[in-house]
Amino acid sequence: MSLATLAVVSVKADGDGNAETAGAVVADSIAAADSTAADSVAKKVAGIPNPNFIDAVVWVVGDEAILRSDIEVLRMQAEEEGVKWAGDPDCRIPEQIAVQKLFVNQAAIDSVEVTEAEISQGVEQQINGWIQMIGSKEKLEEYRKQSIAQMRADLHDEYKNRELAQRMRKKLVEDVNVTPADVRSYFRDMPQDSLPFVPTTVEVQIITNEPRVPIEEINRVKNELRDFTNRVHEGKTSFATLARLYSEDEGSARQGGELGFTGRGMLDPAFAQVAFNLTDPKKVSKIVESEFGFHIIQLIEKRGDKLNCRHILLKPRVSQEAINKTMTRMDSIAADIRNNVFPFEEGATFISDDKDTKNNRGLMSNVTEEGRTSKFEMKDLPTEVARVVDTMKVGQISAPFTMVNARGKKVCAIVKLKNRTEGHKAMISEDFQILSNIVLEKEREKTIRKWVQNKIKNTYVRIPEDFKGRDFEYEGWIR
Repeated sequence: MSLATLAVVSVKADGDGNAETAGAVVADSIAAADSTAADSVAKKVAGIPNPNFIDAVVWVVGDEAILRSDIEVLRMQAEEEGVKWAGDPDCRIPEQIAVQKLFVNQAAIDSVEVTEAEISQGVEQQINGWIQMIGSKEKLEEYRKQSIAQMRADLHDEYKNRELAQRMRKKLVEDVNVTPADVRSYFRDMPQDSLPFVPTTVEVQIITNEPRVPIEEINRVKNELRDFTNRVHEGKTSFATLARLYSEDEGSARQGGELGFTGRGMLDPAFAQVAFNLTDPKKVSKIVESEFGFHIIQLIEKRGDKLNCRHILLKPRVSQEAINKTMTRMDSIAADIRNNVFPFEEGATFISDDKDTKNNRGLMSNVTEEGRTSKFEMKDLPTEVARVVDTMKVGQISAPFTMVNARGKKVCAIVKLKNRTEGHKAMISEDFQILSNIVLEKEREKTIRKWVQNKIKNTYVRIPEDFKGRDFEYEGWIR
């Protein structure tokens, strides 16, 4: 898990609009593969953009042009994801791009920003996704007939505009609210078969213990980090190169350990304390222990209350012997709870190493866009926990199992299934928050639609004559 919050982006489809052709280009480049493997790879990377096509301006919205390539990118992405358009795709696709440009234009007026660090991280994640799909950086460069640097340049504005549009949409609806009366009114006359289905949810309590790491292993990690520091100070290699080769923070290793401009509150406190005291970009920090492991840090730049730095993270290895000892201890704790020696809640408070839950009597917390709740759908639980909880009864204590926690450390755990609510048709009395969120989303959609409709009226639009009479989602494009 990265110390910094990385922008999450989907791998976007692109190309000349022909998935079979795009796939064939890649398939032909894999001479060593048999035909079946080549077909598999061809399908897998069909959604990776290949920029080699003739372009042209199709629409103009304000002072922004919509290119044929923009339309084909979105068309191919929709095909890859199985998206079905509500109307004529030849009309709805350019319209969707035009609407995004309206949001981007308003973002500039309202001074909504996306930082260069956020753009860099998002673009890098997208390129890394392509590399994972196609197999290597070299194959990706061969397929796109571009260097990685050229891809970064091409993706920069695309990612920036996508983020600006998304943030502008959020800003437009940030003051939209609904009352309990609005919710009751909306669902009062709704037919029973139209009520939304609420998936099964569970509430889970957890106790974890970290296997003990011997001092010899900690010293090994520290010595390796000291060696890295010496190599940088002696000019034998760069910090960024060492981070790419050895750092165990996958989120930043590919960027040479760079975290991007980050506020103090987004970093582990021990890490932030050292990082924000660095003054010389040529020097490497002392070794820092955080909840993630052990680090060395190199300053890149400070801007006000934010800092950009590189780091190398190494995690001490946990032996199987230590895991076995901890599993035995957890088994004993579970037995004591089952025998009523002490309640699970007391064990979570005084025994558990899980800092996120021990002050909440072991109750796991699900953080969503709507806020924090103790209820999880099975798909939202950590995989190892969901696998165990799936077959448990309410009140049951699990056998011990191993999992990787949110800080990337292997721990031993036991869980208690506190509550299970089976999937059902929504009811006002039991699912008010879920229904409230549905009504709120519909009110937000109304606000967005009204804003878009008004924005179209006050924006210069030039569309080819053959679009007249076509099936648009919004009115006013044709004057």
